[in-house]
Amino acid sequence: MRTITLGKTGITTPQNAFGALPIQRVSTEMAVKLLRGAYEGGMTFFDTARAYSDSEVKVGEAFDGMREKVFIASKTMATTPEKFREDLDTTLTNLRTDYLDIYQFHCVKQCYAPGDGTGMYEAMVEAKKQGKIRHIGITAHLIGVAEEIVRSGLYETLQFPFSYLASDRDIALVQACKEAGMGFIAMKGLAGGLLTNSKACMAFMSQYDALPIWGIQREEELAEWLSFFTEEATMTPEISAFIEEERKNLMGDFCRGCGYCMPCTVDIQINQCARMSQLIRRAPSQNFKGEFWQGEMAKIENCVDCGICKTKCPYGLDTPNLLRKNLQDYKDIIAGKVEV
Repeated sequence: MRTITLGKTGITTPQNAFGALPIQRVSTEMAVKLLRGAYEGGMTFFDTARAYSDSEVKVGEAFDGMREKVFIASKTMATTPEKFREDLDTTLTNLRTDYLDIYQFHCVKQCYAPGDGTGMYEAMVEAKKQGKIRHIGITAHLIGVAEEIVRSGLYETLQFPFSYLASDRDIALVQACKEAGMGFIAMKGLAGGLLTNSKACMAFMSQYDALPIWGIQREEELAEWLSFFTEEATMTPEISAFIEEERKNLMGDFCRGCGYCMPCTVDIQINQCARMSQLIRRAPSQNFKGEFWQGEMAKIENCVDCGICKTKCPYGLDTPNLLRKNLQDYKDIIAGKVEV
């Protein structure tokens, strides 16, 4: 297993890390089992966030008494220094620690900088001086904002969506981080669950100085990622050909399922319905053809074009039109006009 050093932070870890967003969906007992199993299997880097409900609490329980053996990163969506300090104190309590290896501004719409009037960057620097955090990081979904962050030279790590569906611009961003001495943390390595070939995903990552944080909530998923510690995944002509075919089928405007657009004013499950065309073709289709999902997809007809989902989408998608396209495709599939 290749190791990655996150820029100038000095944090060196296997290129195979744990994204703790999904563990909010499982019991504490299962979460602790997964987290400790990940560590025992070779993972040392764990990423969570204040926004992930009880994820931090579960990570804290899992690594209580062994804090120095793992790297823990968390995030805040605060937009004021007061909320920033409140979030940080809550996070440290949840994680049962007095420091974070990396603390990140979460899903930012701007590059916080000294003197910008928000006081946010100053709050981060203050927390570092106090020893509560060791390195300053930031996460973004918008490529323009991410590029500005790299140019600023203010941050030690950048977390950004990165998978084998990456554009040339995305790949250039990873290279820019390397040249700037910034660590690059890759989220959405499975493109919101659309990518299902873990070996291809891992082989793609191995070509770059990127640390993927795989979202894990099941034992079989953990076993799959841990298997690469004993059987390294590297790019081969066969995997390259597979990826190229996948890119032809999936590139373009597609919903990553992040859920930042939710809740919908008319109760549409946007983060599932807006990518139904891909899901129904890549998962057992009978599940998505059933009565439940027919009812959920029918809610799209109630869309009032309020536009709130568009303003909240970090990828700039025209969500209402994407929903309608998925609904029409779905109706054609249910009617037997299209085979899946």
